[in-house]
Amino acid sequence: MHIVLVEPEIPQNTGNIARTCAATGARLHLIKPLGFSLEDKYLKRAGLDYWNLMSYTVYESWQDFLDRNPGAVMRLFTTKALRDYAQCSYTDNMYLVFGKETKGLDEALLRSRYEDCVRIPMRPEARSLNLSNSVAIALYEALRQQSFPGLAGQGRLTSQEGPEWKDYV
Repeated sequence: MHIVLVEPEIPQNTGNIARTCAATGARLHLIKPLGFSLEDKYLKRAGLDYWNLMSYTVYESWQDFLDRNPGAVMRLFTTKALRDYAQCSYTDNMYLVFGKETKGLDEALLRSRYEDCVRIPMRPEARSLNLSNSVAIALYEALRQQSFPGLAGQGRLTSQEGPEWKDYV
């Protein structure tokens, strides 16, 4: 899976998203202008020590992204879409596209690809969800539809103390 952030502004959100990408194996795509430096301490702190577990690419513009990813199959996340994100299917190599925190995706882009636009349901009086939360919601739905490829489906207690633990399937 691919996560695309168009002009992200808040380093902590991008750091959290980087950590989610590391935990899931998703690739992160960052489209300039960025509202921070990739060396930003808040970006690094939010991603903790997970940066070495994920890969990312930085693009100069939306057109640069399109040129370097021809034929990319996308879902564009926006509060302006008619379709619910959970009512559509996701392929294993899909690009999940999110706009900047203050404005979302450009309306001209949304109009040009409206059939690819989806929304996360929420109360009408709420303006939007946090970007890193939205990415996690969308990515995990896409991965669920793929049966969570490459991800651990169960955990295991590591402590040797206390009651005996059984493995549950």
